[in-house]
Amino acid sequence: MGNTIRALVAFIPTDRCQSYVVGDLREMPLDRMVDLSGSQLRRFPLHVCSFTELVKLYLSDNHLHSLPPDLAQLQNLQILALDFNNFKTLPRVVCTLKQLCILYLGNNKLCDLPDELSLLQNLRTLWLESNCLTRLPDVVCELSLLKTLHAGSNALRLLPGQLRRLHELRTIWLSGNQLADFPSVLLRMPFLEVIDVDRNSIRYFPSLAHLTNLKLVIYDHNPCRNAPKVGKGVRRVGRWAEETPEPDPRKARRYALAKEENQEPPPPLLPSSS
Repeated sequence: MGNTIRALVAFIPTDRCQSYVVGDLREMPLDRMVDLSGSQLRRFPLHVCSFTELVKLYLSDNHLHSLPPDLAQLQNLQILALDFNNFKTLPRVVCTLKQLCILYLGNNKLCDLPDELSLLQNLRTLWLESNCLTRLPDVVCELSLLKTLHAGSNALRLLPGQLRRLHELRTIWLSGNQLADFPSVLLRMPFLEVIDVDRNSIRYFPSLAHLTNLKLVIYDHNPCRNAPKVGKGVRRVGRWAEETPEPDPRKARRYALAKEENQEPPPPLLPSSS
């Protein structure tokens, strides 16, 4: 059905196409979710900003490069998907949505993130994969409740030392970057459970045996001379791993992602009455 709609709207002028796709969306859905993914949108439909009880908004796979200030009315929003669009900078209005728990920003053209992102103190999961980041923005280190960080397929060469402040971080995905050394800051984060550094340029792996909460490390497709030492029961995916047959790193990653996505986002923290 989705492919049929896409084929149809390809023959409709842009303005009429947008009206066709969102024309029936005049009242907030009962499930408090709006999914306009793959709708050929070039502008955000302003009337959606009136759905003030909206919890989930999916705008993936469109042609958006900006968002209206009125989006700030959606103060109950917990999940916002902006991946596969044309954003070169993150619209500041996103940083006003303080109940956000999950933010998808992958597959855009982002080179940095605004300092105002630190206002999203309920954020648990942040997707930044496939952008134009040459460094991990420092503001990410101020998201104190962050549990999962997806920063693969960028051009990262190192990670900031401040990352160790994220005591709630459990999973970090860094595949497909330009890391020449294993990030030393990760050695000072014993609470990590999943580390993915697949498809980098790491030649030597230090021991990870002291990371007592580690469950999975993916290090395949690196020109490494050794495998990382890990504690008992930790699963390794890569050259010289102690598993036969060698597991597919894509399957291991998919398994971890499925487990993560099946977890409902926790209720947002309410501001203190004091």
